[in-house]
Amino acid sequence: MEEIIEQLRELNEPVPVPLELPEEETLVEIQEQILIHLPHGLREFLLTVSDVVYGHLEPVTASDPNSHTYLPEVTATAWDLGVPRWLVPLCQDGDNYYVVDPEGEVFLWEADTDELAAETWESVWHWARDVWLES
Repeated sequence: MEEIIEQLRELNEPVPVPLELPEEETLVEIQEQILIHLPHGLREFLLTVSDVVYGHLEPVTASDPNSHTYLPEVTATAWDLGVPRWLVPLCQDGDNYYVVDPEGEVFLWEADTDELAAETWESVWHWARDVWLES
């Protein structure tokens, strides 16, 4: 995990208005908004690297309600499109969503089939290494 965080920090692209990392209480408020517990790995991810901008993928964020990547908004949209409500979106990729289950495993929900793809990632950090850093 530390190695992935370090890599993401090194690759972080400068942007005119940088994102901020959320506080713990912000994540509690988000959980209350979406009515679901955030898996541990996703919480760690949001608290440590959700301010990183890299590549074409834009994982969810938790500090700016006006951002198009704001977790409650992304969640509402994903659920409206058919993502099962027991999954929390991690990242939108076109019409598809990378989502996290309650145990922290990451899946790809495919919009065209309305199903989860066979490939999974053990954790948000495995997804960050194998998908986000490779994008």
